[in-house]
Amino acid sequence: MSTKNNDNQNISHGNIPKHIAIIMDGNGRWAKKRLLPRIAGHKAGMNNVKKITSYANKIGVKVLTLYAFSTENWKRPTDEVDYLMHLPVNFFDQFMPDLIAENVKVQVMGFTDELPSYTLNAVTRAQEQTKNNTGLILNFALNYGSRREIVQAAKAIALSVKQGELDVDQITEATLQSHLMTHNLSELADPDLLIRTSGEERLSNFLLWQLAYSEMVFTDEYWPDFDATSLNRAINEYQKRHRRYGGLVEK
Repeated sequence: MSTKNNDNQNISHGNIPKHIAIIMDGNGRWAKKRLLPRIAGHKAGMNNVKKITSYANKIGVKVLTLYAFSTENWKRPTDEVDYLMHLPVNFFDQFMPDLIAENVKVQVMGFTDELPSYTLNAVTRAQEQTKNNTGLILNFALNYGSRREIVQAAKAIALSVKQGELDVDQITEATLQSHLMTHNLSELADPDLLIRTSGEERLSNFLLWQLAYSEMVFTDEYWPDFDATSLNRAINEYQKRHRRYGGLVEK
């Protein structure tokens, strides 16, 4: 699917989702369809991250959270995992000048202390180099798993109770939210829109708490084929919906 010159014609700029989360799925199948090795799909997917980030920033998205590597992805073949761990290094080597020029701020969430040193060094440098940028926040979920995130938050809260710093009756949804990895996004912690590519329709342990009231759009396109027109189509679908949060909204 090609991007049209006026690829933002079908969306209302008064109702752009502030926080979009994407499960970038289908790189391997994209490559297989073209008789290419899986790593070719991951490389194409990496290049697409830059294109979608640039366009999302252009239309006024505030946060773009991308599911880059899950805590379960370590089960993949060693050579594929090794390639995936080098992708952040390659991505920031290639695109850091563009991200800085476009005022994009890089953030990373996940169990980053378990990443190889070269991966951790790359994402740490990227965060440092863009920390003063004020445009779109490009938030990578890297070695991230939502159930483990929630367990970690529960343990931290339990420890506060044990140490007498917090009373059980003081624990609220806001308490748990403040211990999640998205807490530094403040009021933008919960995505307005979740997109998953490749035809799969499940969350795969991604932002289980944060997606409680998010609108969801699933597309058959593989991630490397997902372009600005595809994003507009998802946003257009989002804009047709009425977010009621359990209540009633007059049309």
